[in-house]
Amino acid sequence: MGLATVIENEAHFQSEMANAGTKLVVVDFTATWCPPCQRIAPFFEQLPAKFPRAVFLKVDVDRCADTAGAQGVSVMPTFIFYRNKTRIDRLQGADPNTLENKVRQHYGSEDNSEDDNAVAGHMDLVTFITKSECESLNESDDHPLTHCLTGGGGYLQSDCDAQLIINISFNQLVKLHSLKIKGPADKGPKTVKLFINQPRTLDFDQAAGNQCVQDLILSASDLEGVPVPLKFVKFQNVQNIQLFIEDNQSGGDITQIDHLAFYGSPISTTNMGEFKRVAGKKGESH
Repeated sequence: MGLATVIENEAHFQSEMANAGTKLVVVDFTATWCPPCQRIAPFFEQLPAKFPRAVFLKVDVDRCADTAGAQGVSVMPTFIFYRNKTRIDRLQGADPNTLENKVRQHYGSEDNSEDDNAVAGHMDLVTFITKSECESLNESDDHPLTHCLTGGGGYLQSDCDAQLIINISFNQLVKLHSLKIKGPADKGPKTVKLFINQPRTLDFDQAAGNQCVQDLILSASDLEGVPVPLKFVKFQNVQNIQLFIEDNQSGGDITQIDHLAFYGSPISTTNMGEFKRVAGKKGESH
């Protein structure tokens, strides 16, 4: 196998997207009359062998005009990247290096794939985190929050005492199913209070006094990288989540988080084509 799937029509496109689940889907919107499309086609056909956990689809814009229209494609070739039926990136033009770099960027590492399997039907929401709007209070200058949001070997560490407040902001509304806090058995977090949709980052007094959405008491084994389930019904509409970490496993002054990840799904999994049709029905403008 290893070849990209050629899409026959819109129904076929939707079924392939649904079958992909949380895998990365890369769609090549192409045309037979377009020389750049034909130039990059052999390169696109090599990608499934390099990235076996992703799904590669080819859409001929003449044969599947409704699909191309619904996805807002007007330039050929256009490559659109999806996860959970949600568009996460796009590339216009036949540039093999940029195309492969984008696939690699969104593909995730091997350890991410195991995590996805551990939380069936939910994905690592790292691509939806707006890093510029995230912050951590009492972080060490040498070990800031950004170090623990990727699996790159860095870590987040507290500065003057064991407490941390972490604000994570998403670029669209998400449902949260579980979170993963990986850390050392002694310095990893123990008592964690969760708050959602706060207008700004809480300070330590507010975090200690305010009513939280959920309390977590983590054990050392919870810190080995297993997803910790949340009260899913309370996390259906999350723009930001704040974690108040009160203490760590050993009661020491330094708290450390090696990797922080959130699992769930974006709410807006409909594409804009479907959205317009629904909004256009008469008598439903309320």
